[in-house]
Amino acid sequence: MSQVTPLGATENRPQKKEENMIKVELKDGSKIEVKEGSSILEVAKQISEGLARNAMAGRVDGEVKDLRTELQKDCKLEILTFDDEDGKKTYWHTTSHIMAQAIKRIYGDSVKLTIGPSIANGFYYDFDVEKPFTEEEIAKIEEEMKKIIKENLAITRYTLPRKEAIQLMKDRKEPYKVELIEELPEGEEISFYDQGEFKELCAGPHIMSTGGIKAFKLLSSSSSYWRGDETKQTLQRIYGISFPKASMLEEYLNMLEEAKKRDHKKLGKELELFMLLPEGPGFPFFLPKGMVLRNILEDFWRKKHIANGYQEIKTPMILNEELWHRSGHWDHYKDNMYTTKIDEQDYALKPMNCPGGMLVYKSKMHSYKEFPIRLGELGLVHRHEKSGQLNGLFRVRCFTQDDAHIFCLPDQIESEIVNLMHLINEVYSIFGFSYTVELSTRPEDSMGSDEDWNMAENALKKALEDQGMEYQLNEGDGAFYGPKIDFHIKDCLGRDWQCGTIQLDFQMPERFDLTYIGEDGEKHRPVMLHRVVFGSIERFIGILIEHYAGAFPTWLAPVQVKLLPIADSHKQYAEKLKAELEKNGIRVELDDRQEKIGYKIREAQLQKIPYMLILGDKEVEANAVGVRSRKDGDIGQMQLQDFIAKVQKEVENFEQ
Repeated sequence: MSQVTPLGATENRPQKKEENMIKVELKDGSKIEVKEGSSILEVAKQISEGLARNAMAGRVDGEVKDLRTELQKDCKLEILTFDDEDGKKTYWHTTSHIMAQAIKRIYGDSVKLTIGPSIANGFYYDFDVEKPFTEEEIAKIEEEMKKIIKENLAITRYTLPRKEAIQLMKDRKEPYKVELIEELPEGEEISFYDQGEFKELCAGPHIMSTGGIKAFKLLSSSSSYWRGDETKQTLQRIYGISFPKASMLEEYLNMLEEAKKRDHKKLGKELELFMLLPEGPGFPFFLPKGMVLRNILEDFWRKKHIANGYQEIKTPMILNEELWHRSGHWDHYKDNMYTTKIDEQDYALKPMNCPGGMLVYKSKMHSYKEFPIRLGELGLVHRHEKSGQLNGLFRVRCFTQDDAHIFCLPDQIESEIVNLMHLINEVYSIFGFSYTVELSTRPEDSMGSDEDWNMAENALKKALEDQGMEYQLNEGDGAFYGPKIDFHIKDCLGRDWQCGTIQLDFQMPERFDLTYIGEDGEKHRPVMLHRVVFGSIERFIGILIEHYAGAFPTWLAPVQVKLLPIADSHKQYAEKLKAELEKNGIRVELDDRQEKIGYKIREAQLQKIPYMLILGDKEVEANAVGVRSRKDGDIGQMQLQDFIAKVQKEVENFEQ
C-alpha cells in the first residue's frame, strides 16, 4: 500500500531547524526561557494554566499586543487580565466588534460601520443608519450577540497592502473604513480582524474568540457625528459594557442604578445648587445654596494653601493672541479657544492659567533665596467644548481651576513634589476619598529636548518611589510641555475621577525666558511645577454631589440646621434661636409655614439637612431644642449651647 501524503506536505522535507530559545522578563522581574516564536498565550500557559484562562492580552516591551502575537526576541512581558486597564480595554473592544457583527447580520448593507473603541467604562460603536435604534431593536441586537458568543468564533488577525485593504472595504460597501485607510500614512501596517463572516479594519488587540465574552449589556444609544464634527454625517451610537463574570455585570448594573439616584444634574436642581439653561449651554448658573457650597470649598482651599506657603494671584481672563503663541497653547488648543478682537488686535479667553502665572513671575527679578515661589490661583478658564460633549458640571465651557505654579531650583524639585503629594493626600482624606496614582510620560505631540524630558520623568519617578507610592505608568499621555502625575479619586460607588495633577515643566520657563539670580550672581533658568488639587471647582462639586448623594457632611452643607416650630406660638422662640445660631457661625433656615410638623420634617429630609430642631412647648419651657439628625434620627432634647458645640466640633474636625 502506498503512503498518502497529507495535504500541504512534501515528501522531501528539510531537516527540522534547531529551536532557538529567547529570554522573557516577567512583571515581577523573574526571567524564563521560551521557544522563539512562542505566542503570548503559550507563554502564559507555561507560567500557569489559570493565568492563561484569564489572559486578555500582553504588554511586550511596553506595547499592548494580542495573545496570538509571537515573540521573536528577548523582551519584557506582562500578561494582562481583566484586572488590568489594558486587559479591560481589549475585552471591551472585542465586545464592540461582536455588536457590530450582530448589527451587520440583522441590517446588512443598510448599516455602515465607522469606529467602535473601548472607553473608560465599556465601549461604543458608531453606525451610519437611517433612523435611531429603538429599545426593541437594541434587545434584538443583544440576542444576536448572544448567538455570536455561543458560536465561539475564532478571532484571527492579518494584514493587507493598502490597495487590497481599500478594495476589500469597497467590496464590502464600507465607505467610512475606506476613508480611514486612505488617511493612514504610507507604509503604515493595515490590519484586519475576522470572526466568522465578519471582517473589521482594526489595530487591535482582541481576545482569542467570541466565546470569551461571558456577560454583557447594551446600555444606551444616542446620536453622534462622524469624527466628532457637527458638520459631518449624523451617526447612531450604542454604548455597552461587558465582564468575564455575570456577577460582575450585575454589580455594575446595580451601581448604575444607584448612580442614577445620585445624578448631580437631578440633585443640583432639587437642592437648588445650580442650574443649566439653554441661554448659556455649558455655562452653569450657581444659585445661592450652590454659592455657599462653592465658597466653603474655596475658603477651605485658601486656608490650606496659605498654611503651605502659597501666595494667591489673579490673572486676566482675556490676553492677546501673541501670548498664546509664545506659550505653545495656540498650536495645541486653538480649536478649543474662544477668540475676540479688541482695538483691531486678536485676543483669546484663557483656556489655562499658566501664561498669566508666567507674566506674574516675570514682573520682577528674583533671587535664588526666594525659592521656592508658590503662586496659587482660582482662575476662571474657557474652553469651546462641543455641545454633544457637555455633561452637567462634569463637562462645561467655563470652569475654575485651582491652579498653582511653583518655581524652584533643580535641587528643590523632589521636595516640592513630595510636599504636593502630602497636600493632595491631606485634602482628599478630608473628603473621604481614596485614590490611585498614574505617571504619564512624553506624548508624540510635545515640546522640548530628550534631555529635559528624561530629567523631568526621572524626577517624578524618583519622588513617587522614594515615598513608596504605588503608581501606574501611562506611556505617552503627558502634557505637551512635560510629564505629569495624575491622582484618580474613588467615590463611594468605586468610580474613578481624575482630579489632582502635578506637572513638571522645563518648557514654559524657556519660552518665557524666566530667570533668577543664582548664588554665583549669574542668571539661571528656574524649574516650574504646575498642579491642581480639585482640578475644576465645578467638576469637583459635581463629584461631591454624587459621592454624598446630596447629603453633605455638616461642614459642607449649605444649610446645616433647619428650625421647625410646631405652631405659630413657637415662632418667636425659633427666631431667637436662629439669631443665636447665626451668631455662632452656623448656617440655618427657619421653616415657619403653617404646615403640620410631619410635613416639615419630610421636606427637610428631602433637602438632606444635617440637623432639624423641633420646637414645641416643652422646648420653649426648658429653653432647649429637640434635635433630629439626618444620620442618627431622633436624638432628643438638648441645651442650645450643647448643640452649638456639637455642630462646631463636626465642622472643625471635617466629620463625615
